[in-house]
Amino acid sequence: MTPGIYSFKNWLLAIRPKTLWASIAPVLIGTAMAYGDGVHHFPSAFAALLGAFFVQIGTNLANDYFDGKSGVDMPDRLGPVRVTQAGLIPPLAVKWAFIACFLIAGLVASYLVVRAGFPVLIIGILSILSGIFYTAGPKPLSHLGLGDIFVLIFFGPVAVAGTYYVQSFECNGAVIAAGFAPGLFSAAILAVNNLRDIKTDDRAGKKTLAVRFGRTFVRAEYLVCIAAGSFIPALVFLITNEFPKTLVASLVFLLLLPAINTVYTSDNGDELNAALAQTSRVLFIYAVIFSAMWVF
Repeated sequence: MTPGIYSFKNWLLAIRPKTLWASIAPVLIGTAMAYGDGVHHFPSAFAALLGAFFVQIGTNLANDYFDGKSGVDMPDRLGPVRVTQAGLIPPLAVKWAFIACFLIAGLVASYLVVRAGFPVLIIGILSILSGIFYTAGPKPLSHLGLGDIFVLIFFGPVAVAGTYYVQSFECNGAVIAAGFAPGLFSAAILAVNNLRDIKTDDRAGKKTLAVRFGRTFVRAEYLVCIAAGSFIPALVFLITNEFPKTLVASLVFLLLLPAINTVYTSDNGDELNAALAQTSRVLFIYAVIFSAMWVF
């Protein structure tokens, strides 16, 4: 058996920990809103976090496996090392790892289904299927330029509203609106990823929005997502006329000015990787600030 399968470092590369804030942030926001509204249920919140965490890890592993097997990932790609393409972990091991992650997510979701019913079952099934078919099948979502929509919806309002619902058995417009912030920031992370990989994706026939519409478009997409995501607290305040302190979360836009500059001026892989990581960190910072201001 390949020694790399036992390497913690290799598996850490495979799960892409810098992206995992995208699964934590919406659950944190949904839980904080449930707590602030007096309808929280912490066991369900923990289950939602665990399920979202394993769905994203499974999606990252599936992405690594299917892009490596299909030849989309090439030796000259500018992004972090992909373990399947690089031969660091046997493809079969990566395959079984993502299957295991989705099974764990399914088991966790079963508790939430028993508690909250049919809507949660639909969300769970769609989340897992989207995670698989993001890069699998003859027409993967990411190859059709639909990855941005998938990320916006499932890492945004679906995750926030779903987290709120499993605790409260209800939902409202403010929760759905709040969900668009993590969704937009996550779409911005994907935009940087697609900008970085535009050349290799084009050669591989992966028609992301960056490939379809070019660098100018995807740079504008990044800026619009960041600006719109930062505006969401104001939208939530307009809906509720409450929780004005959450407007402080909008200031995270200032933290991303260096990343915006990098996205607009650089094609360097390492620099874009740094901008991607910074955007992911700011997403989490946003979630912490918004959640704290909602609760306190």
